[in-house]
Amino acid sequence: MLNLLKSWLKNSLMAILLVTIFLGINTAGWTPSSNAALPSGNAITDGRALLRYALPINNKPVRELQASLEDISAQLRANRRWSAVSKDLSKASRILDKPSQILTSVPEERQTQAEAWINELKSGVGKVQELAQSKDKEQVLLERAKLLNLVSLLEESMVTGFPFEVPEEYNNLPQLKGRATIAIKTNKGDLAVVVDGYSAPVTAGNFVDLVQRGFYNGLEFTRSEESYVLQTGDPPGKEQGFIDPKTGKYRAIPLEILAEGDKKPTYGITLEDAGRYLDMPVLPFSSFGALAMARPETEVDGGSSQVFFFLFEPELTPAGRNLLDGRYSVFGYLIEGREILDKLKAGDKVESATVVQGLENLVQPQPA
Repeated sequence: MLNLLKSWLKNSLMAILLVTIFLGINTAGWTPSSNAALPSGNAITDGRALLRYALPINNKPVRELQASLEDISAQLRANRRWSAVSKDLSKASRILDKPSQILTSVPEERQTQAEAWINELKSGVGKVQELAQSKDKEQVLLERAKLLNLVSLLEESMVTGFPFEVPEEYNNLPQLKGRATIAIKTNKGDLAVVVDGYSAPVTAGNFVDLVQRGFYNGLEFTRSEESYVLQTGDPPGKEQGFIDPKTGKYRAIPLEILAEGDKKPTYGITLEDAGRYLDMPVLPFSSFGALAMARPETEVDGGSSQVFFFLFEPELTPAGRNLLDGRYSVFGYLIEGREILDKLKAGDKVESATVVQGLENLVQPQPA
């Protein structure tokens, strides 16, 4: 039942994606005029960037600062457009020269630390400007990554409280009211993922709870040659998901998708079935190592413990659109270990999975 997408991906994904790309037919089965169904521009393929954009904050200057630094990488891929890189850095510098506009979204008790990060950013942008003048691509990208890590910290400091109420019907399930970082040791090396409860609190909470229980330790990965997913979480024996020892029953997790522009996730329905063919999830399948909940193809609320990594293939994905978006719940991204993830095959194992940060954000069900 839950050997996710093995048959579906094998029989459908390749065929439909190729038809979609080459014939311009979208997944709803109708032909748009002028490719209206496909968003323009390039999809964001960096998991860390997607996590930054998914934070529930509303501060225009810091978002513009982030965008200018994110853009440097794109410009250097496009025939090393150093003039555009200089413009990005100049914009970042101008934003940082007005720190009060950024600090206005930071709670008072965090402003001292935020000011320190802004000062580091100012110094760092100046350093990258010097490196850009000498056209040192490797060092520019290295220092840019450090700057974006500081931006992440600055943006995270703006988050106050949890942005919405999860429906009461899911109070019997663990919920992640924030983010957590998971270290996964495999027989081929180490992975690190960040799971995002701001966008998928029930799905992320279920995963963090199972990690904390040691559920995934020793489980094998499955991956068919034809698919672009690496899956794990199928326990030994006849069961295909987690059996809650308190209830003795299969713990089912609802399909949970936060769409761009929405204030809270939708539950129990795909975006396609909801008639939202053009809407994009806040956490899309556009990054190598997107982590998602597996489920039976015909049961949107039938997921449990099986999860999968999407092994992104840009040649098979139109800009900003993936066949899985809105059909499966993405709840995190790989942040370290890309080379290891790419090597993992069927039969490889999760030696251990550990919550290394954010466990305090896990909220367990309260007794009725």
